[in-house]
Amino acid sequence: MRSILLVLVVLVLLSYVPPVKSGANAFIRRFFNTCWRTKGICRKSCYKSEIYHVFCDVTMLCCIDKRDLPSMVGK
Repeated sequence: MRSILLVLVVLVLLSYVPPVKSGANAFIRRFFNTCWRTKGICRKSCYKSEIYHVFCDVTMLCCIDKRDLPSMVGK
């Protein structure tokens, strides 16, 4: 009986996920959050110096610096 209780306690402790941000490191996370030929970053809202060009997801904007946008050819 005591060993079953010990096994249950160990399983509960192993299943606990601490409330810290875990997962891929910052470089990998930034690489997969990029858009527009890795010049933009997917965010909820863009900074003042950036504009959004396309949508990354349903709720995310692809924020790009104005100098990285392609120039308009002809009008």
